[in-house]
Amino acid sequence: MSEDIKNTEKGGISVEIEHIFPIIKKWLYSEKEIFLREIVSNACDAVTKLKRLTSLGEAQIEDDKYKITVTIDKAARTLTVSDNGIGMTEDEVRRYICQIALSGALEFIEKYEGTDNKDAAADGIIGHFGLGFYSAFMVSDTVDVITRSYTSENAVKWVCSEAGEYEITTDYFRAERGTDVVMHIMADESEFLEEYRIREMLDKYCSFMPVEIYLDVVKPEEDKADEKSEDKAPEEPKPVNDVSPLWQKNPSDCTDEEYDEFYHKVFRDYREPLFHIHLNADYPLNFRGILYFPRLAHEYDNLEGQVKLYYNQVFVADNIKEVIPEFLLMLKGVLDCPELPLNVSRSYLQNSGYVAKISAHIVKKVADKLCSMYNLERENYEKLWEDLKTFVEYGCLRDRKFYDRVKSAVIYATTDGKYVTLDEYLEKAKEKHEKTVYYAADVTAQAQYISMFAAEGIEVVVLDKMIDTQFINIVEQENEGVKFVRIDADVAGALKAEGNAEANEKLTEIFKEVSGNSELKVSFELLKNEKIPAILNISEETRRMEDMMKMYRRAGSDMGDMKFPTDTSLVVNANSTLIKRLANEAENDTEKTKKLAKQIYTLALLAQRQLNADELQTFLSDSFDMLENI
Repeated sequence: MSEDIKNTEKGGISVEIEHIFPIIKKWLYSEKEIFLREIVSNACDAVTKLKRLTSLGEAQIEDDKYKITVTIDKAARTLTVSDNGIGMTEDEVRRYICQIALSGALEFIEKYEGTDNKDAAADGIIGHFGLGFYSAFMVSDTVDVITRSYTSENAVKWVCSEAGEYEITTDYFRAERGTDVVMHIMADESEFLEEYRIREMLDKYCSFMPVEIYLDVVKPEEDKADEKSEDKAPEEPKPVNDVSPLWQKNPSDCTDEEYDEFYHKVFRDYREPLFHIHLNADYPLNFRGILYFPRLAHEYDNLEGQVKLYYNQVFVADNIKEVIPEFLLMLKGVLDCPELPLNVSRSYLQNSGYVAKISAHIVKKVADKLCSMYNLERENYEKLWEDLKTFVEYGCLRDRKFYDRVKSAVIYATTDGKYVTLDEYLEKAKEKHEKTVYYAADVTAQAQYISMFAAEGIEVVVLDKMIDTQFINIVEQENEGVKFVRIDADVAGALKAEGNAEANEKLTEIFKEVSGNSELKVSFELLKNEKIPAILNISEETRRMEDMMKMYRRAGSDMGDMKFPTDTSLVVNANSTLIKRLANEAENDTEKTKKLAKQIYTLALLAQRQLNADELQTFLSDSFDMLENI
């Protein structure tokens, strides 16, 4: 045997309480207020354990009115959480309270449920780490635990200072089973003795815990005397929580009114949600929840979404991105996942394939709901589309799998107020403009173009949101040969008359001169509509780049001064009587021709976009001059 093996020694790391206690107080939780969640959760666990023992025949309980009471005593500077649950014996106090991180919940599950039983978490026993109790010291200089076991053994009192030094008193008197956790609030934490603050915390973290929670405020003697003199009948106390939240029920047992009421209560949103999805996933995922599609005020209203994550009806956090994909965060809702792999502070998720499966399942259910509404309730679906559109397009941009699931339910509004899918549009248009989708970005500004297309029976869809430009890029990538073209970006073949127009070099030079753009592209076409002398087109590529610059600028990026795209093309209608007249006059009266050409160009520009201040002033001045010469 070698010398180094002979000298090998094994041992365990020893941590002294006075060293670890300050770390727990300062670093265990990101927010001090979480202490109340942890203490009330422990009380809830105590009740849940006793219920389980009773169901197994291990305990005989006559009084099954379980409850938790949170008591504020401002004069005594104490905040007390009391329960009538399982309680503890002296031995259990020494094992579970005097030793940090020895979880009684874990031992209970192993003893009564078996380590392989997957229903243990579903029964509501949430304490996995045994550290939650010590969060009380984040706001307390001393904590008392007065507890009596359901086995009727004598009560025990445990008192511990913020330094971690404790003393135990046995044979203490407590009339009933259960536990009181008495927190002596520190001088600089007085906010936790205010009723409004405790109500706020209970509402945030404990609104749906499965045991009734009551809030009691100890009143000064003078206030009690005043109440007696007024001879008021005492009000029946009401729990501050709902022990049977809507998501725990079967969807078939819930009404639309209940879903709306729950939405208003939880999110305090006065607007009605568009619709909801009730999630009820069984083994192996085992989670429940309700997701609501809120009514967005505008396309940038999506940041106001809120998905609350619960762990056995205990609030954990808002919008945890590992569970809720980013593009779904604009939704509002609740998710209760009793098997989430939380860290010791129940604040963050540990890496797990289970979490990824939950996320994928949620995405699938959302997509299924949209497709179901489209297939079964299309008329109602179309009414909701303008509110859903931004969400759906954003989801498709962020998750290609989501796009694959919902692409058949994506619809487009047309300028005549109808809705069509991509396939429906292309099928109708295949004889006139195969695989080309014409769209308008501004129905008012592009009215002239729309009327030209309408006259030829060409359907135009409306894509008037900033996100639309990005979305159609995805659609084009996923549909080979399909191209989206804005109606002012190209002259559709269906708008052209038969024959070819001859270019007029003289007019070409005049239009370049009056436009102030020597690089202006001028082409001559025979258009069916003889009343329109010219239209101004901007290439689709240039326009999309322009939209992208606007989007970046709105997001805060410095893109410099925005300029009108230079890649423009003036299409002169050789069939127009005005253009024919202009061509004749160009040979004799150059100045008059230039004035008319300038007016025609400006009108084409006005039909394409809003004029700037200088352009508008010049246009009005020239118009007045022309009127005087009539």
